[in-house]
Amino acid sequence: MALGFLPKHVMQYSLDGLDNDHFLVIAFEAVSKLGWNVSLISETGLTAYTKISLSSYSEEITVKIDNGIAHLKSECTGNQIIDWGKNKRNIEKFTSVFEEIKETFTAEEIEQKLNELKQSYEPKEDDISNAPPLTVKNKITGIFSIFKPSEDYFITPVLINLNVLVFIIMLFSGVDFFSPSKQSLLDWGANFRPLTLDGQWWRLFTACFLHIGIIHLLLNMYALLYIGVLLEPCLGKARFLTAYLLSGIVASSISLWWHDLTISAGASGAIFGMYGVFLALLTTNIIDKYVKKIFLTSIIIFVAYNILYGLKSNEGIDNAAHIGGLVSGLIIGYAFVPSLKKFNSFRLKLSVIGILAVAMFTLSFSIYKTLPNDVAEYEAKMKVFVAQESMALEVFNLNEPSNEEILSELKNRGLYFWNENLELLKSCDDLDLPQVIIIQKEKLKEYCLLRIKSYELIYKSIEEDTDQYDNMIDDYLMKIENIINELTGSDNQ
Repeated sequence: MALGFLPKHVMQYSLDGLDNDHFLVIAFEAVSKLGWNVSLISETGLTAYTKISLSSYSEEITVKIDNGIAHLKSECTGNQIIDWGKNKRNIEKFTSVFEEIKETFTAEEIEQKLNELKQSYEPKEDDISNAPPLTVKNKITGIFSIFKPSEDYFITPVLINLNVLVFIIMLFSGVDFFSPSKQSLLDWGANFRPLTLDGQWWRLFTACFLHIGIIHLLLNMYALLYIGVLLEPCLGKARFLTAYLLSGIVASSISLWWHDLTISAGASGAIFGMYGVFLALLTTNIIDKYVKKIFLTSIIIFVAYNILYGLKSNEGIDNAAHIGGLVSGLIIGYAFVPSLKKFNSFRLKLSVIGILAVAMFTLSFSIYKTLPNDVAEYEAKMKVFVAQESMALEVFNLNEPSNEEILSELKNRGLYFWNENLELLKSCDDLDLPQVIIIQKEKLKEYCLLRIKSYELIYKSIEEDTDQYDNMIDDYLMKIENIINELTGSDNQ
């Protein structure tokens, strides 16, 4: 059982007296008999892919002949961490069938098939020993290589390092390792409509580099690593970084539009954008036709699973950001196609990046400017509510007042400000508020009415110098206490 990033199994196999050509004929026949799809064959080896099944995304099989030794390798192409022995079994199947065919083929048959096979050899410039790898996955040789930038793997490790660095700094500031508090996330720049729309637009960007605990970070960084080694060599540094940042900002904007009170953070919106870019390219002729189906299947499975899990789960998964990132990534991917076909045209690349940046920023700006910030308006009115409540309650803080002073305070301060608060709450009825806030608002109205009635009875009790209202006053005070407990989440104990 292989464990690691894109698990694989390798083996050296002696040619045992066969020359390169004759060994390659038998290897080709073995691969064909196993039903694997050959994508490339040359004088020095071949590359094939196993069939996609319920147990496999398909593995890449490489046979490379060098100095009398065949180097056999089976490697996962999907985003799995454990192969459960599939790669080892593939190599064992290949060697077993190879030996069977070797024993049954005559020299004449091998020579005949060699003449047929040579017609399908790739030209020398596309030889398997010279062809560039589809991805830079072979450069990921250990845990530290994940974080080290290289020529074709530069932006991905920089983004991973930045996300990890932000998380480490958050930990040193006292943020919880597994489950950061809501306030901690807000302090560090999470996306939250009342704050983001209140002039803090930069949260659309900063939220893309925050994570809600170590598990959230690890899952996102693995997904970024997988798509990065596949996509960055194909796009190049500038396009890859552009796609990541633009899809991340659009994902944050869509999350802002969809959610009223959700605190959103994480790189997953931008990462879904990169998967969207790859999906777009997989539907074009930019990606080699032999591997297109394999990666298309694995990417679709990944995207579908995560979106469906997000729809099912109530654990704070921001599907709005995922879908927003995915769709924006698809658009970005298709927009990149002309410049990818002319990869070395700097002017075309710059033009496409510029047009995309203007389009995506315009979309995000439009969402930002047109969204009503009714929650923030309500919160502002609640600050006034609290100040007026404090003034209404000052009647109970008088120092040895006379009855006349108490009556004056009850009427001119207490009842006045409770009625003002009631009108303030009524003015919020036209706001578009989440259901949880509407319930709170109605409770506060009930609270104000109870305060008004209790003040009126206290006034009458003092004015008439009687205790006949005491039971009614106590009843109102008990109801007031119950509402306060409901609003604050306290109990009566």
